[in-house]
Amino acid sequence: MALLCIPAIGLKSAKAQAPTTSVASSAQIRALKITVLSTMLVGDTAGLGEWGFSALVEGDGRCILLDTGAHPQAVLQNVRDLNIDLSDVKDVVLTHNHLDHVGGLMPLRREMMKKNQAALSVAHVGRGIFYSRPSPKGEQNEMIAIRKDYEASGGKCIEHAEGFDIFPGAWLTGPVPRKYPERNWSPGGKVVHTPSGLVEDNIPEDQSLVLNTSRGLVVLTGCGHAGIINILTYAKQRFPNQPVYGVVGGLHLFTASDEQLNWTGDKLRDFKVANLLGAHCTGIEAVYRLRERAGLTRQSAVVGSVGSVFTLGEGIRPGMLAK
Repeated sequence: MALLCIPAIGLKSAKAQAPTTSVASSAQIRALKITVLSTMLVGDTAGLGEWGFSALVEGDGRCILLDTGAHPQAVLQNVRDLNIDLSDVKDVVLTHNHLDHVGGLMPLRREMMKKNQAALSVAHVGRGIFYSRPSPKGEQNEMIAIRKDYEASGGKCIEHAEGFDIFPGAWLTGPVPRKYPERNWSPGGKVVHTPSGLVEDNIPEDQSLVLNTSRGLVVLTGCGHAGIINILTYAKQRFPNQPVYGVVGGLHLFTASDEQLNWTGDKLRDFKVANLLGAHCTGIEAVYRLRERAGLTRQSAVVGSVGSVFTLGEGIRPGMLAK
């Protein structure tokens, strides 16, 4: 399936690696399709599952790739199986530095450049993604080396300190304020080069994509390390009159306690979330618990799989195994 992606506007004046900000647009997306390209479960007979995440956003003729999976060939193989051509996609959102979200960036760019030099040439990242993560074994942040290769290929990293409109109706949160102590990350990591020096790595750069649609907000996350309730709280500050039509992606709740899952599910109910496609690190049991607490159904709260699709018209198309 060849994608007809209109190049994003307003990026020619953005300087590489410079923080950027914008006020959230009031524009609404009328036609939206999100396709999961990397996650652990394969919903049909084709595709490769992996511990990773990637999703393609198609909104009113514009396209964004959010994250790139873990293994070098996983998303490449999955787009072939799904008959998707990424060569016309210019913008990539990298939600955070972890390899299971950025590992496929350079293989994808190199392959798509064979058709289009501009393919996947602009990477939107949150401030903090390039912080050093030291360990006794050396540097743990592989995004530092990936950045060098990416820029050598002609790619440009745009670092965001706050929210930014990639195109009208597609608002990138940038680093999310953490009102609630959700702590949706694995403990023990360290970062450096922050104003506070060496501190616990709470993945400060974690960002999500908020799609302002005619049905309401659709929030696409990588791992949701900032906490899905913090993310929704921030999104609603920007779009106070919009309901939450969908949450798609990883929520990093696979190790969460029953108490945390119940709290999160109750908050999702308060937000009146209409659809949940919980992929990657959300956790299978977590999806079922959130479904129950948020008052959703088997059709509106589903474990995401490779090839799962979310649209405004149909809601969730999960794939055969994930139904």
